[in-house]
Amino acid sequence: MKARTLISVVGARPNFMKLAPVVRATARRDQVKHIIVHTGQHYDAGMSDSFFEDLGIPAPDHNLGVGSATHAVQTAETMKGLEPLFLDLAPDAVLVYGDVNSTVAAALVAAKLGIPVVHVEAGLRSGDWTMPEEINRVVTDRLADLLLIPSRDAVEHLRNEGVPRERIHMVGNVMIDSLVRSLERAKDSDFPSKVFEGAEVGNFCLVTMHRPGNVDDPATLRSILDAIDHIGATMPVVFPVHPRTRAQIDRLNWTAKNTDNLRFLQPIGYIEMLSLTRLASLVVTDSGGLQEETTYLGVSCLTVRPNTERPITVVEGTNRLVEPGYDAIVAAFSEFGRQGKPERPTIDGWDGNAGERIVQVLCDDMVFPID
Repeated sequence: MKARTLISVVGARPNFMKLAPVVRATARRDQVKHIIVHTGQHYDAGMSDSFFEDLGIPAPDHNLGVGSATHAVQTAETMKGLEPLFLDLAPDAVLVYGDVNSTVAAALVAAKLGIPVVHVEAGLRSGDWTMPEEINRVVTDRLADLLLIPSRDAVEHLRNEGVPRERIHMVGNVMIDSLVRSLERAKDSDFPSKVFEGAEVGNFCLVTMHRPGNVDDPATLRSILDAIDHIGATMPVVFPVHPRTRAQIDRLNWTAKNTDNLRFLQPIGYIEMLSLTRLASLVVTDSGGLQEETTYLGVSCLTVRPNTERPITVVEGTNRLVEPGYDAIVAAFSEFGRQGKPERPTIDGWDGNAGERIVQVLCDDMVFPID
């Protein structure tokens, strides 16, 4: 195998779980130089630094420090920072992950410089063009030379969009690689007992919420919070609050009724989050990654969105979509969220070895069939 230089561009918390398995797999290849570029889209310790540490990812070789901004400004600043880096480093390929602004920015810069683009987690679609992530996914897949899909349902989307079959590789879900590797540490973590102040950790609901459609409109956010408060009358609720959501809640001046059962936390690390997710009776979220993690773990999940780019989680019966709003969430909780843990499914490629398959595609020219 000839020596190869690969650049991975990451910017936000979901990217880090996808990067970690690729870092480990490339580290086993003497002729691969793997350079990590962190755009700084997530820039505080709770959303970035702790995840690198939890996942065993080395410090980034380059950090652009882009920070928070509008979608246009964030994407533009990332492109401005990446172009001179790519020209200087002259990589054989640029790897981009998921669907955040850093992903599409890196794909655009690399494609215009004639550098092959590899999209890890390609082919996912929600069909919702009001979501910035959907635009990022579609544009990135159109620019990518290699499309590495996490599950077989992604094939139809890409083929319908005219992507040649030979560019699509079924490598599996790298998010699950990180989960599998970290699960024992999560089981040994004393974080849940700290959250519950030493009391026995029994039935509880874990909540995350960050998407603009759920948290930016005051009426929608208030309705979701009231529904979470209703759940809190039945079981404890643990809610690590995203900075974006925290700011919006503060503006609302919202007050819970079941204050003894609601535990609002600062953003937490990956191992801490996994330690809670595996024990939860129910997860209420708008996160894409949590839909996958709860499916693998066999934990019931209510996804507060009208659609999902991960329909396999719904098909497997672990996840249910629910419209944002008090009545819909309360009804779904009564019908679905209190029925106990679903059966843990087995999904092709969700086996902890996706990172190695990715590197085999890149370095050994291996092909993983999609039929």
